[in-house]
Amino acid sequence: MDVDGVLTDGTVSISSDGSEAKAFSLHDGAGIVRLLEAGVAVAWISGRPSKVTTRRAAELKVPHLIQGRADKLEALQELATRLGLAAEQCVYMGDDYFDAPAIAWAGIGAAPSEATSTARVAASYVARCPAGRGAVREVCDLILAAQARNVSA
Repeated sequence: MDVDGVLTDGTVSISSDGSEAKAFSLHDGAGIVRLLEAGVAVAWISGRPSKVTTRRAAELKVPHLIQGRADKLEALQELATRLGLAAEQCVYMGDDYFDAPAIAWAGIGAAPSEATSTARVAASYVARCPAGRGAVREVCDLILAAQARNVSA
């Protein structure tokens, strides 16, 4: 998934000393932890490098953090190849124009409720919740529910 505008509300606060702050949802974080516990590979792909993002990814033990990559599709395809995954085995959630190709490529493309129209059109699923306020958790819960259905089938 993308970070800014998906895991956060897209706001970055930069103080006069250059330090930055972002708000991450604890509910989204719990959903990510549950995915990891279920054996789902989780990756964050961000066009913007950020120490705050690095720290949050470390807290949640997100194993794949890719930052400074504007071409999200290329980054996602490279990661999928490394992990031996086909497009239909991937879910990608993004919120903006730069995410749309990755959203469209993934087997399931998702977007937060207030994503740009380009991202929403590319998505096969648009969350009811907004970015940074439960959209990621909503998708995590759907993935876990789908896995449970596949296990019992």
